[in-house]
Amino acid sequence: MNALEIRDLTVTFGGSKDALTVVDAVSLTVAPGEILALVGESGSGKSMTSLAVMGLLPPAARVEGRITVGGAAVSGLGRRALEDLRGRQMGMVFQEPMTSLNPVLTIRRQMTEGPRRHLGLGRAEAEKLACAALAEVGIPDPVAVMGQYPHQLSGGMRQRVMIASVLALKPALLIADEPTTALDVTVQGQVLDLLVALKHRSGSGILLITHDIGVVAETADRVAVMQRGRIVETGPVDQVLFAPRHDYTRKLLAAHLDVNEALAMRAEERKTCP
Repeated sequence: MNALEIRDLTVTFGGSKDALTVVDAVSLTVAPGEILALVGESGSGKSMTSLAVMGLLPPAARVEGRITVGGAAVSGLGRRALEDLRGRQMGMVFQEPMTSLNPVLTIRRQMTEGPRRHLGLGRAEAEKLACAALAEVGIPDPVAVMGQYPHQLSGGMRQRVMIASVLALKPALLIADEPTTALDVTVQGQVLDLLVALKHRSGSGILLITHDIGVVAETADRVAVMQRGRIVETGPVDQVLFAPRHDYTRKLLAAHLDVNEALAMRAEERKTCP
């Protein structure tokens, strides 16, 4: 059973005469324990695809197609059912965690809300689970962090808190939408290493939304390339990055000067792996 399966997803805005199609007949899958990178330039439809999966598109959007997460159908669900599914089966980490974390609530309050609602845990059990999740993402003193507010943490720490809050519920699918763009290079690498480690430990499928080919080369198992709302190329990351078939993919690779170093490192890793 796939963590995520999308079949013929189309998202449009406007009426029949002035309709704007932002996602056009997209189909893709994410297996358990796999990182699929959805890559393309700004405006290509990557984030719209992820918001459709989460059921977070505005009311004006018209959505067609089929989406299942961990075998559960997303399409056509009401608000309450979607909220339950987001907690139990899927979670999302956004580019800037301060847009998701409430500045007036402690990390304890925000980390325990999900386990109490979706897992039916008591306060003490939820706090224990939250501390364990914070430790799992590499936060050195989870008990102290639980008593702090978001503004007291660094950007990298806030992003780790967001990842921990999602993974505490062990969802089938984690969507990471440009999760490192707002971070410095050192912290960016730490967060990417964390995602790779967590896919092995948790078994969750990860849909990584990014425009950075270097991030794809370092992190992903497979990649889907999106242009103007359509998937133009997909396959194992080595195949797509080393031997791209589509002109748009080749243009993306040419636009990222740092990708050559990442590709060279990946080639060396392949030589040393049995």
